[in-house]
Amino acid sequence: MIGGTWIKAHVPVLPHRMIRNAFALLAVALTIAGCEVPQSHSIVPMPSQISLSGGSFTLDGATAIALGEPNDTELQGLVSTWAEPFRGSGSFPLPLGQAGSIHISLDAQGAPESYRLDVTPDAINLTGADHAGVFYGLQTLSQLLPEDAETGGALVGAELPTLSVEDSPRFEYRGMHLDVARHFFGPEEVKAYIDLLARYKMNRFHWHLTEDQGWRIQIDAYPELTEISAFRDQTQIGHGSDEFNGDGQRYGGFYTKAEIREIVAYAADRYITIIPEIEMPGHAQAALAAYPELACTNGPFEVAQTWGVFEDIFCPYEETFVFLETVLAEVIDLFPGEYIHVGGDEAPTTRWEESEYVQELIVREGLRDITQVQPWFMRRIERFLSTNGKKMIGWEEILGEDFGPGVSTDAVVMSWLGVAGAIKGTRKGHDVVMTPYSHVYFDYYQSQDTASEPFAIGGFLPLDTVYAYDPVPRQLRDRDGARIIGAQGNVWTEYMKTWDHVEYMLLPRMLALSEVVWSPPDSKDYEGFLDRLDWHFERFDALGVRYRPLDAR
Repeated sequence: MIGGTWIKAHVPVLPHRMIRNAFALLAVALTIAGCEVPQSHSIVPMPSQISLSGGSFTLDGATAIALGEPNDTELQGLVSTWAEPFRGSGSFPLPLGQAGSIHISLDAQGAPESYRLDVTPDAINLTGADHAGVFYGLQTLSQLLPEDAETGGALVGAELPTLSVEDSPRFEYRGMHLDVARHFFGPEEVKAYIDLLARYKMNRFHWHLTEDQGWRIQIDAYPELTEISAFRDQTQIGHGSDEFNGDGQRYGGFYTKAEIREIVAYAADRYITIIPEIEMPGHAQAALAAYPELACTNGPFEVAQTWGVFEDIFCPYEETFVFLETVLAEVIDLFPGEYIHVGGDEAPTTRWEESEYVQELIVREGLRDITQVQPWFMRRIERFLSTNGKKMIGWEEILGEDFGPGVSTDAVVMSWLGVAGAIKGTRKGHDVVMTPYSHVYFDYYQSQDTASEPFAIGGFLPLDTVYAYDPVPRQLRDRDGARIIGAQGNVWTEYMKTWDHVEYMLLPRMLALSEVVWSPPDSKDYEGFLDRLDWHFERFDALGVRYRPLDAR
């Protein structure tokens, strides 16, 4: 499901144990990457290698942080950002300096984003291959502290288990998506989302900013995008396939450029790159409500009040490309990351087929038929992005048909319909991010007893199915499998009106996904993962974050 279309996921339900084991310091061990690993920690995602030695390091009021590179302002900043919540009580100042029992340093010899963490009875030593590696090591260290450490819990006298961790991510792209176009969430809620991603070592935030139901980004050249396109007259109650029943309440909102810059900087401080999505050529009805001259018909158009896929899309006029390139130029100025997401999905050709202009374009551009218009459209947008130093990323429909030229292999494909898009994309030479609705669409129900769950689009995606996912399809040859650069979970918000609802649908499924994209596949153990969740649930309780409790085991 991208534009409100529900495709029911047929996914297996794995059995749960009926009796839940209490989470405690256990003597049970399993072998991970050659190390004996007692299951007496709560670290999520599971590190590449970890060993516990049975002792402890005790925090006291004099515990300080020593930086191996004391003049490194980025290191100072990221460590201070991490330490700030723990300083709130006043009894645990955690000063930075050249002396202290917590030693933090850089060593560029490791793999990108990797770190080593050693906790001994006398000291804590953290070394990152880069600044991101230090940041992720600090997230691991956080999970050795008391669950309420960030909300005023006592830290003086707390004991951390002695251990050694060597850790690095399996995939370079570890993403989460948030749709703010169907339902809008303000800057503080977006920052809270970013915080959750950062805690679990996710490094990409796909921000879905435009849709049929709302346009959420300020564009100076086109003020009516926020005056008109950002607001709908009302919202349908119930599913998009139901008979229309509106709530009668005007709804909307948008982010100013100042707010976006603040959020981008906030994410960067947490080693998260934001990928903005500006939908085209479909899912454009909100934009057409303000600028109807960009459609193939005269309209009139309104910002959509219902969910689904709409036939009115951008018409490939020259004026349309002026509009889109102007919009993208302002977007590029706001987002320093490598990629701009352009959608590309669910674009019906009905209006194009009826358009005399489009039929003339097919002849003029030497296209085979109507199926080649969208690939032509996307190639033109890709050239603009490339000229401006950006790469295109889009849903698998950007690949177009098998015949004729498509977008260049610089474009990254998001495979959401299954594995076919991944196979096609990798064999054409594209990097691919896996995001199949069957395993990572977090708008699906978490129980088959839907009456007991918050209202959702449909489908069924339990926690164990997310955890069991492997982003590299079995069908890919080894050389093509290397083009799978990661995976992403998607949060589509047609039926999520409140932030509590978003959190409930996200957690703990995102924690399972974090282990999918970070941890070595042979380290995964679902029952052990469930045991480790206890600490995280208590942390969420302390922070006031909503989550779905586990089913009985």
